[in-house]
Amino acid sequence: MKDASTAPDTDAPVADAILLADVGNSRIKLAVVTDRGVDATGLPAVGHRRDIDTHGMRADHLRGWLRSVAPGPAVILVASVHDAAAAILELALAEESATGRRPLRQRRIGHDDLPLLIALDEPHKVGIDRLAAAAAAALVKPPDQGAIVVDCGTAATIDMISADGCFLGGAILPGPGLMARALAAGTSKLPEVRALQEDEPAAMPGRNTREAIAAGIGWGMRGAIANLVGEARRVLGDRTPVILTGGWGRFVLPAVPDAIEMPDLVLAGIALAARPGGRR
Repeated sequence: MKDASTAPDTDAPVADAILLADVGNSRIKLAVVTDRGVDATGLPAVGHRRDIDTHGMRADHLRGWLRSVAPGPAVILVASVHDAAAAILELALAEESATGRRPLRQRRIGHDDLPLLIALDEPHKVGIDRLAAAAAAALVKPPDQGAIVVDCGTAATIDMISADGCFLGGAILPGPGLMARALAAGTSKLPEVRALQEDEPAAMPGRNTREAIAAGIGWGMRGAIANLVGEARRVLGDRTPVILTGGWGRFVLPAVPDAIEMPDLVLAGIALAARPGGRR
């Protein structure tokens, strides 16, 4: 017979799984904070990724993923830059909690939930995805240096973190998809193209209209990112590390060849809100 003092307590409460939802303008990125706790960088380790189209999200897209990654109680941290999509997601989570007869608590994350100093007058107006990425970058950067975060999403953002871990702001420009749609919508004859279909921008010179647009957007994005990183390094220091994240980040990597790729930077930053003392 086992000693009662060493037998497992079958009545002990089950720890809530921690789920993450990064609600962007194009995609909802879902993930789980894994049992490993932290990854090699010291950030929360995330896994079981699932991406859903922001504009076509339905409850059934979510239900199977939820039941496979968190069959028991869970808390979902929601960070959103798209309020309408976040509302649909939160309703679906509430319905799953009710019909699945298990607690699924949800919490919308704001700037004051993150372990990040913000040197701006209106921090509540900054995209929470930018702040989550900056919070994660502030933890992994060298202690005596700042950091530059390049996030390649629907919009491209280049953000600066000081050596003492303070978010300084940065720059925002349209991503390649927005550029292509703007050209098509703002002219009478230019077609909409997918500019970043290959690893390299379209060759110069473009020999037809589509090739010319693809070349302009592709080389233009690389040049813009390179110049903005250069300007940020002029302020923070020439050796300031650059962290690259986002769906088309690999495409601009040649423009910043010393950048560190961290695809889950925003999700890891959201997960920081669940840590004891994570909220400032």
